[in-house]
Amino acid sequence: MNTVLITIILVPIIEIYLFIKIGSQIGAFSTISLIFITAVIGIIYARYEGLNTLKSGFSQLVKNELPAYEIISGAAIAFAALLLIIPGFATDVLGFLLIFPFTRKIIFGRFIDKFKNETKNKTKNGKPYIEGEFEDIEEDDERKL
Repeated sequence: MNTVLITIILVPIIEIYLFIKIGSQIGAFSTISLIFITAVIGIIYARYEGLNTLKSGFSQLVKNELPAYEIISGAAIAFAALLLIIPGFATDVLGFLLIFPFTRKIIFGRFIDKFKNETKNKTKNGKPYIEGEFEDIEEDDERKL
């Protein structure tokens, strides 16, 4: 079965289950308040981390380096902010895991290392190069611009 379809079905079921369990322990008003508070705090922190990632990305570009971690990190922060806006406890936990830099490095560490190794392989003697063919055009050639 399609993974997206399973996710669309399971996530609301898990969230409803958690709403019922947590709501029975702390009360309905407290549960609703907790959902709003986590959303507000998460969005504020996502904005802060997003700006830090943007600054770090620009510093990598100034150094003439590929900001691979910053690109992936920015996408993860945007996804985490979306998860924090969606009401629920499971999505909030996943969103907070993606927002904090320490857990983000753990989650995406191998992928970023692989990406950086692939970009290093596309260099020759430490300098980037472009492969291509060329042809000398004589002075009186009609193909000359």
